[in-house]
Formats: sequence, C-alpha cells, structure tokens
Amino acid sequence: MREFIVEADGGSRGNPGPAGYGAVVRDAATGRTLLEAAEYLGLATNNVAEYRGLLAGLRAAHTLDPAARVHVRMDSKLVVEQMTGRWKIKHPAIKPLATQARGVFPADQVTYEWIPRAENKHADRLANEAMDAGARGEQWSATTSTAELDAADAEVRAAEPGAADVAARPGEPGAADVAAHAGAGGVEVSAAVGPAEPAGTEAQARTPGATARGWSAAPDLGAPATLVLLRHGETPLTPQKRFSGSGGTNPPLSDIGREQAHRVAEALAARGTIETVLASPLARTRETAEIVAARLNLDVHLEDGLRETDFGAWEGLTFGEVRDRYPDDLNAWLADTQARPTGGGESFAETAARIEATRDRLVTAHAGHTVLLVTHVTPIKTFVRLALGAPPESLFRMELSAASLSAVAYYADGNASVRLFNDTSHLR
Repeated sequence: MREFIVEADGGSRGNPGPAGYGAVVRDAATGRTLLEAAEYLGLATNNVAEYRGLLAGLRAAHTLDPAARVHVRMDSKLVVEQMTGRWKIKHPAIKPLATQARGVFPADQVTYEWIPRAENKHADRLANEAMDAGARGEQWSATTSTAELDAADAEVRAAEPGAADVAARPGEPGAADVAAHAGAGGVEVSAAVGPAEPAGTEAQARTPGATARGWSAAPDLGAPATLVLLRHGETPLTPQKRFSGSGGTNPPLSDIGREQAHRVAEALAARGTIETVLASPLARTRETAEIVAARLNLDVHLEDGLRETDFGAWEGLTFGEVRDRYPDDLNAWLADTQARPTGGGESFAETAARIEATRDRLVTAHAGHTVLLVTHVTPIKTFVRLALGAPPESLFRMELSAASLSAVAYYADGNASVRLFNDTSHLR
C-alpha cells in the first residue's frame, strides 16, 4: 500500500480578508514531491483557508491513489485537533468543509500531526503565492503534478548547453524535486483544478513574468443559507413598549398584528423564495408564522432556540417603570451583557450563546436554502450583530419594528452578509 504525506496551509490577510491555500503531496518513502496545489479564495478567514488547503491536499492524494495511507501534517492546531475529534467544530462554515475532508478517504487511512510553522514552509509558500496573485487581481488556482514538473524540467535542461550530460544519480533528488523545493529551472506548470474551477480550463507551462492562462473565475461558493428574520406582529403590549419576553404573559397578536402578518405573508409570497418556516414557540410568533405559512402553502416548525429573552421581574413593565423600581439592576443590565434582569431572567450574553448555537444548526441543516425564522426583537438583533461582528452594546443601537423583515446570508467560506434590516415597506 502506498503512503503519502500531505502538508497543507492557508492564510488570510485581514481575517477575514484576501485568502489562499497551498497543499503538497509527498511520497512517504522517498520524500519526493508528487503534487502541489494552490488557490486564491477571495475573502475568507484563516480557518476556512486552512480547511480548504487540507481538502485540496486530500483530494490531490486521492487522485494519485485512493487506496493509499495518508499522513497529514499541518501547523494549524485547530484543524488537527478538530479533524482528530479532540475538539468540537462549532463554526457553521467549517462543519461542511470538515465533513467533505473526512469523506475523501476512509477514516482508518488518514492520520494527523501538528507541526511547527517552520516545518510547513512549502505549503505556506504556495498559499502566499496564491494570495499574492489575488492581490494582483488574478483569480488564481493551480496544481503541479510530478509528470508536469518533470516535463517542464526536461524542457529547461534541453535548452541549456550541456544539459543532456547532466542526470540525477541514484538516491539523489531529481531535478523536479529541486525545482519544487528551491525554484530551480524557473519553470512552473499550472492547471486550474478544484471544485471552484470551470470545466475546460487550460493548463499552460509558464516562465516567470509570462502572462498566464487558466486563471479560474471567482470561487463558486454555492448558494448561501439565507435566514429571513421576521419579527412577529403587534401584540397589545407592543405599542406601549413593555418588556415582553419568554417569561411573561405570552400575549397573542392584536387585530393590528394579525393584519400585519397577512401583509407580510403577501410580500413573501410575491418573492417566492421561502422554502421552510420556523417559529419561536411563543403565541405571538406561532400565530404570525401560521398566517404566513398558510399563504405560502408550508408547514410551521417550532424552534425553541428562537424564543425571546426572559426578562424576569421586568416582564410587562415599561422601561420607565423598571427604572423606577429597579434602578441598580437596570443600570447593571445596560452596562454589562452578562447581567441578568431582576428576578433571574436571561442575560443578553446567554441569549447570544443560544442564538449562536441555533444559527449554527440551521445554517448547516439548510445550506443553499432560504428559511423564514419568525422570532423576536432580541434574537433578530443578535443574528445581525453576530453577522456584522459588532460589539454586544450594538443591541441597544438597533430599532426593530413589529412585522419587519431582515435577512442574513451565510456562505460556505464563513462569511455572512446582512442583506436586509428592519424592512417595513410591505406595511405601508
């Protein structure tokens, strides 16, 4: 059985920022470089780039011999620990990449080892070359196989005086290995590869400074998981701006709230993109969701993670009433997202942890699809805050109207795009 060593790396200049990966496949017995792969990814995070490098390296090794044993060496502690199962994978963009990586070879054919960055220079160089190409405006994706390296090296040697008399001695690295490790000969053979590549991309031997063909188009990350966030319609408490969380009287929609739900249902039906309807289990969200789902000919599925924050003893009170009755608790709550409302309610930090876990599950389960989440003020603000990477105090700086629509798209590279916020045009 053949044995390969895969070395992979990825980087991002900004995290997220312009990113790329590099991967090398070696023969474990001889140390000879069998294949190189590199790609510019556009905007991505370090972790996504590292996983894309791992995936490219494993796929490259699989093309050489799907029955081989593979030993992966990376300087990313995160990737190594997660792929060995010692650390959990929480980020929604990483989970599908890890799943794809695990599916390339059977688990008993792959082992992982963390190495210092200094021992991963080859893959690191390839990743930086890809990022450099991206900085020049080139959407770059390339592989170099042993045969191509050997052929390119032969062309160089044939063009050099007396080169025909020069040959590698048994046991010494061949010219292709020298070229791969030290840049000897100055020739690189590249071919567009990988899942993001369009079919029919040409391969071309190129010398330094030559205009290259075969640059891929922007990486196709596929359709995002799009979460459309609908705040429920008005309840009798909404116009009075009273605290109304998950621990209060659980009010239903008012007549105005039901009219709002019908209007948003018509707007969503006109768009025609919603595939699934999920709702918080509270009465006002369930009623809103049922009105919308009936118009869309869909069922409503309850999701407990979408419930509103529990405001404890503040439930049903106005902000002014809370300030008068619990001034110290209110000041602490406004100053620290770890602080809970009076009476053992839920802190904003606890709500954020719940929403983050819910988001991860939903993005993974609905990748490439559009899902309507009928929920509340704090969850929607939290989805948006997390997508923007905004600080917790930004929750106090967002206005969210009853029956308003917001939307966040989550891409496979880990990026999130806030596409809509507090849209109420359908109510006018």
